[in-house]
Amino acid sequence: MAYPVPAACYVVLATAVVVYAQRHSQQESHIHYAQLGTDVTIQCGSVDQDAAVTWTANSTDLDPSHLNGSRLILRNVDLSHNGQYSCYEGTSWHLKYRVNLKVGTPPKEPTLMCRSNNYPNGFYCSWHLPSPTYIPDTFNVTVIHDNKEIVCEKDASPKNRCYIRYHHLFSSKRYKVTLTVTNALGSSSSSISFDEFAIVKPDPPENVVAKPVSNNARRLLVTWQYPSSWPDPESFPLKFFLRYRPLIIDQWQHVELSDGTSHIITDAYAGKEYIIQVAAKDNEIGTWSDWSVAVHATPWTEEPKHLTTEAQGAAETTTTSTSAFVVPPTTRIYNSDEQGTDGAVALSVVVGLVLVVFSIHFI
Repeated sequence: MAYPVPAACYVVLATAVVVYAQRHSQQESHIHYAQLGTDVTIQCGSVDQDAAVTWTANSTDLDPSHLNGSRLILRNVDLSHNGQYSCYEGTSWHLKYRVNLKVGTPPKEPTLMCRSNNYPNGFYCSWHLPSPTYIPDTFNVTVIHDNKEIVCEKDASPKNRCYIRYHHLFSSKRYKVTLTVTNALGSSSSSISFDEFAIVKPDPPENVVAKPVSNNARRLLVTWQYPSSWPDPESFPLKFFLRYRPLIIDQWQHVELSDGTSHIITDAYAGKEYIIQVAAKDNEIGTWSDWSVAVHATPWTEEPKHLTTEAQGAAETTTTSTSAFVVPPTTRIYNSDEQGTDGAVALSVVVGLVLVVFSIHFI
């Protein structure tokens, strides 16, 4: 038998649905940025200061001790305070305000560096912050040369880099690059000035290979290739710097090479494993590259000689003969007394042997 549901139940249910919908209704979220370690006050939209409200943080009700009237007070904020804060009016739970709190720091002075690894095509500038800000930052780079601003083309990856193409080669005018970083809490900038020759620095040589030299226990052949980023080796040749050492010694030996892409090390220790690296530099301008990836090699060593079958047979025969060899007894001169005594002993031994044989026969 079905019982009718009282009308009051429908009213309560409908009210609950309305409250839930209001509490979770979509309202434009504002963004509030706060600096680490500061106190933060958030207003409940246009609600009166004395109105009764409830605040939530990431859908969790906040204790009323955080309220000053309808305002939310957060003390000494840190990264754990990041999140969405919502304010509801009175007992109706009507959503009045919603804000995303983002805690961070203003940017410190950025580190800026410019380098040409593909001279004479151009150069790139890269940067980084000495410490994170935890909130979004924007970077603006300006490049001035001969009182004209040059476009710095931003790289898609990495994002903290841009590229400048040379408009005039061999210019005596200096370049000035300024980087400004800005976020919602502040800004900072840094500048550097240089001429085009000073920032030329090739990438390290590539495909470095070290091999032993046959029949020579103190030589290693080292070969390498120009860095693939260096655009014109014919017009702008590189010189190279080789360093090497055995793994058992910490001290490097160095060789500077004005041309070519190979070198024979002639003073290696026989049988010792070596570690080898190469750096590159333009013949006239700029600075040395970083070291290449280290490679390892060991000088040639002679294979041990194995005995032939005939030699092995001779060795085995000699060994067998030697093991079967018995040192002859020492010759002694007996006197008459010793001969009589030895004869008696010998006779006793013979008699004993005869008795033993006789006993075995009858058994």
